[in-house]
Order: sequence, then C-alpha cells, then structure tokens
Amino acid sequence: MICLERDRFEQLVADALDALPPDLGTVMENVAVTVEGHDPERRLLGLYQGVPLTRRGPMSYGAVPPDHITIYQDNICRSCSTEEEVVALVRRTVIHEVAHHFGISDPRLQELGWG
Repeated sequence: MICLERDRFEQLVADALDALPPDLGTVMENVAVTVEGHDPERRLLGLYQGVPLTRRGPMSYGAVPPDHITIYQDNICRSCSTEEEVVALVRRTVIHEVAHHFGISDPRLQELGWG
C-alpha cells in the first residue's frame, strides 16, 4: 500500500481527466468528479452515478442533478505499492467510469481491456 496526500491524488485524477481525448471532454457536460477515501461496502475503485448519454432523450434529462463520478483514493492506494502504479490505476479507473457515462457496460469494458 502506498499513501499519497489528498492534494496529490486529486491532481492525478485531474491529470487523467485532462488526458482524455478532447472530443470526449467536450461532450462530458454536467458531470461532477470527486475523490472520496473509500467505499467500505463494495471495495470499488470508482463509481459512476447518473444517466448514461446513450439513455438520454432530448426531453428526458432536464432538471436533474449532474452525473457523478467518485474515485476512491484509499481503495486505489491499497492496490498499489508505488506512485507509478497509482498513476496507472487512477487513469484506468477514470477511463472506466467515464466510459459508463458514455453508456459502455462492464462486460463491454472487459472485452476492451478496461474492466
């Protein structure tokens, strides 16, 4: 397990988001991305909560809160022994959760190697 300061970990998440292809970033509107310590019930690395873009109709998405992606710092750091491993796992987790925002399922992410 490696311990990182919260500010450093949040910067890694921001860097992973900044590294997304620009065309994806422009369509990712109304999505809050936050860092939490851990998810004790599920032991998740990240969690997407919202309505995927593939399920939104032109009139069906008004007046709802933003989608939310949570990245779990403690769960990621527990899985790593170096900062380089944390960087790679944060990137992988951010991509995985953003993919859910775009409507890509867990089975499809497994097929693509991002499960």
